[in-house]
Amino acid sequence: MSEMFKGLPRIQYEGPKSKNPLAFKFYNPEEEVGGRTVKATLRFAVSWWHTFCGGGADMFGAPAWDRRPWHSPDPLAQGRLSCEAAVEFMDKLSLEFFCFHDRDLFPDLGDPEKNAQGLDEVITTLKPLMQQTGVKCLWGTANLFSHPRYMHGAATSPQPEIFAIAASQVKKALDVTKELGGEGYVFWGGREGYDTLLNTDLALEQDNLAAFLKLAVAYAQKIQFKGQFLIEPKPMEPTKHQYDSDAASCLAFLLKYDLVKHFKLNLEANHATLAGRSFEHDLAVARINGLLGSIDANQGDLFCGWDTDHFPTDIHRAVLALYEVVLNGGLAPGGFNFDARVRRGSCELNDLAMGYIAGMDTIALAYKIAYRLHESGELEEYRRKRYAGWREGLGLQIKNGSLDLEQLARLAAETPEPKTPSGRQEMLEAIVNRYLVGSAG
Repeated sequence: MSEMFKGLPRIQYEGPKSKNPLAFKFYNPEEEVGGRTVKATLRFAVSWWHTFCGGGADMFGAPAWDRRPWHSPDPLAQGRLSCEAAVEFMDKLSLEFFCFHDRDLFPDLGDPEKNAQGLDEVITTLKPLMQQTGVKCLWGTANLFSHPRYMHGAATSPQPEIFAIAASQVKKALDVTKELGGEGYVFWGGREGYDTLLNTDLALEQDNLAAFLKLAVAYAQKIQFKGQFLIEPKPMEPTKHQYDSDAASCLAFLLKYDLVKHFKLNLEANHATLAGRSFEHDLAVARINGLLGSIDANQGDLFCGWDTDHFPTDIHRAVLALYEVVLNGGLAPGGFNFDARVRRGSCELNDLAMGYIAGMDTIALAYKIAYRLHESGELEEYRRKRYAGWREGLGLQIKNGSLDLEQLARLAAETPEPKTPSGRQEMLEAIVNRYLVGSAG
């Protein structure tokens, strides 16, 4: 196996004072926090599509980078070479997991049988490399959005024939994910939505999407795939409105169709902000409903109205997100998949490594800050005091359902106007900043 990332050393932890762009400043894989190593808690994963399939293209321009060492006009050769590149890259950056779409490994040739054969050929290269190095598959998925046949949806297509092709693709992707030991399987409905209700049967499309997911659940049980099923919310792009728009809409959908016991959520920061939510909001909604399964780690540019997939570098935003992960007790069997890409102008091969280093350092530092903040109990103590009235007296009676509306009305008439206490938002934000500054010092 030839070296593809020539000149890229094995990335080491050098500490916060290091100025080496090819070294970790905050991610020390074997450092223990809360009785577990940081590596075991964060479970970092490489995104195959952005890292090994990207060429620097964007919506306004063609690929801008020189051909990568693993790029080839032969689809099978490229699939095999990308496996070698992925394992080398992961080894050099101490990345334990990868995530993939079926079409990342082998393109759609328009023939389901040839596509399946191509995937089988590629994984004959990938499996031995995984066994030799110990790298693992965090999750797999099927690309049901790129091919022109899916322009009107896959599971929600108005054509039953397209539904069947998509089902065939998911079957094979599940087979491959199981064979690679994948710990999860993600459904992202990139085309499962609509641009206008003028041509859309909304009820039928949502019914069909639920039926599609139930078929996948049944097949997973048949082949004894034990991985976690995940839905990844996104509000728009490429469709104007997608059915899995945010954590709350996914929860409502799963409850309506009796699927909630089979699925958790794979939440992405940039998708949450596109929905007009903070990332920590979507994480909290998922967490309190037992649905927080995994994370696509990135951040968006708040001045851009599209999914820019930057590597996460904003420590403050990351701390608020990681606080929810700490409250959740971690993510396993999920993890942090870097669904992020270097900028079009970051065109040199080592820029890939620098992007991952920046993201891994950000998440690791944010996790350590969030853990210390939670251990201090400062935020939880304030919340506990703020809602103390619900643990006794009137609040407890309301919670227990022992008062009806008429009784509450009489109590309200007899009770003096209560004094409303301060929410202390600025004080709490200052507490978070104190931990941020303390970690930087």
